[in-house]
Amino acid sequence: MINLIWAGLLLIGLLYAAINGTMEEVTKGVFAGATEAVTICIGLISVLTFWLGLMKVADAAGLLRGLARLVHPIARRVFPDVPKDHPAMGYILSNITANVFGLGNAATPMGIKAMEQLKALNGGKDEASRSMITLLSLNTACLTLVPTTVLSIRMSYDSAAPTEIVSTTIFASGCAMLGAVIIDRIFYWKRVRRERRK
Repeated sequence: MINLIWAGLLLIGLLYAAINGTMEEVTKGVFAGATEAVTICIGLISVLTFWLGLMKVADAAGLLRGLARLVHPIARRVFPDVPKDHPAMGYILSNITANVFGLGNAATPMGIKAMEQLKALNGGKDEASRSMITLLSLNTACLTLVPTTVLSIRMSYDSAAPTEIVSTTIFASGCAMLGAVIIDRIFYWKRVRRERRK
């Protein structure tokens, strides 16, 4: 469905440009945008490679396992439906850890694996379980200590102070994560109350 929406927007834009006689500007914009996208991607690759390499070193040194052990008691409270030694918990913790370090691209495969495991725990149902909803909300609004992608974009555009956004990002993402958990819990308790009334 989303592909049809994008195709529709593209066709409407091209038709509008043809009617207004601005097709030349559109063509220039397409090529300029493509060139800029490649430049940004190359800048992102270098920074993401660095951070992913750093994560690999941290994993080999046992730092990620230590962080996971530290976060595990909190994760058990946030995901009470997940059994203690279930593989889903490992994927959830890996996803959250990658998001905390601003590695959204690295977090995505872990999130998908966690969702697969949570779906299996949910009996393969198409309806999302409590844990699946919680993971999705945390994955969307997770505390970010190092906004890797934004830093790399600011560096690629020669920002005078690319790291000045770090404290703001920590505060904003912390508020977003807290809000996501609170809203998730409010809706969960409303659903529990509805089910008890039935």
